[in-house]
Amino acid sequence: MTYTTQMDAARKGIITPEIKKVAEKEYMDVNRLMQLVAEGKVAIPCNKAHKCINPEGVGKALRTKINVNLGVSRDCKDYDIEMQKVMAAVNMGAEAIMDLSSHGNTQPFRQKLTSECPAMIGTVPVYDSVIHYQRDLETLTAKDFIDVVRLHAEDGVDFVTLHCGITRKTIEQIKKHKRKMNIVSRGGSLVFAWMSMTGNENPFYEYYDEILDICEKHDVTISLGDACRPGCLADATDVCQIEELVRLGELTKRAWAHNVQVMVEGPGHVPMDQIAANMKVQETICMGAPFYVLGPLVTDIAPGFDHITSAIGGAIAAMNGASFLCYVTPAEHLALPNVDDVKQGIIASRIAAHAADIAKGIPHAREIDDKMADARRNLDWEAQFACAMDPETARKIRDSRKPEDDHSDTCSMCGKFCSVRSMNKALNGEKIDIL
Repeated sequence: MTYTTQMDAARKGIITPEIKKVAEKEYMDVNRLMQLVAEGKVAIPCNKAHKCINPEGVGKALRTKINVNLGVSRDCKDYDIEMQKVMAAVNMGAEAIMDLSSHGNTQPFRQKLTSECPAMIGTVPVYDSVIHYQRDLETLTAKDFIDVVRLHAEDGVDFVTLHCGITRKTIEQIKKHKRKMNIVSRGGSLVFAWMSMTGNENPFYEYYDEILDICEKHDVTISLGDACRPGCLADATDVCQIEELVRLGELTKRAWAHNVQVMVEGPGHVPMDQIAANMKVQETICMGAPFYVLGPLVTDIAPGFDHITSAIGGAIAAMNGASFLCYVTPAEHLALPNVDDVKQGIIASRIAAHAADIAKGIPHAREIDDKMADARRNLDWEAQFACAMDPETARKIRDSRKPEDDHSDTCSMCGKFCSVRSMNKALNGEKIDIL
């Protein structure tokens, strides 16, 4: 029996190699996973042309996944450095790479990613449209935009972010509701600008059925972009955001009718007390489609530390139903991230995802934490490093600040006052020497 997409296969009762692999990774019964894929509650972004992919599932009852945004810009255009970041990100546990390149000949880099990188590859075709045609935004036609979607699908990308939910109605809403930050989505602002200059409807909305045909042919997952995500706390959960979300729910239904897999993108900047409600509203309106969030950032005043503000919001979001966290680096709002920024962003996001998975009761999520507790009780430093999310950093810190008397069983903070050491000796009936 033939099938077009992972969703089509699941609906026909076909266990694809990708479904089987994801079920094994997630310790899930393959028939249960197949049902979740059939219902759209799990997506397995996996373009037929991306031969080296190590498939991952995104969605209900699965581990929370991490996406890393990379790509060249006019001011940082070294493809070799970007490829170093890509491989470093994969080695640090990122399940997805989004190529957001906005300068130069982007196709060779995109094709290199889909031929060499085992992670899911995503793109935002509207970014690439101006670069691909080397023409100003206003001169591009709806057909030009759709043809770039087709080009990315043919190049093997696994998911595309498309800002389909912003329409001409949004123009009036933005003018009427006077947001503090207007539209902060780069893709959303480009679509808004194109509609404003040409007077035409959003091509990704108007020609959505044609896009669905492309995505069904290549098994490309649509990540429905949130053009109206809040860019500051003051704009969180406002009319523009929610109205767009309602439209994304409608577009989700239409995609599923074509057997096209969907993820829905979400906020943005959101106060902590609104995050759980945002997740519930999305789950209801979009019928359980996987939710992909940028942060959310829980305060606006931490440039240089936004990987932390994002991790706080990401942990809360994932605990309450988000399936996919887009990393945020210390360079967010400031600059293109360097290799160290990428590492810090990934580790922060992984901490958030792992903490949420423990809270959600994901199978085997807490096993490594229990192993760490055993290693700490035994004062076994090598075992602790083996359990650490970033063993290299943990080892470097300890080695640089060992106790003066080189007590291998303690650290330089407590020395012989170490509570673990004292308890171990006391329970073994040994003398506890402090001085």
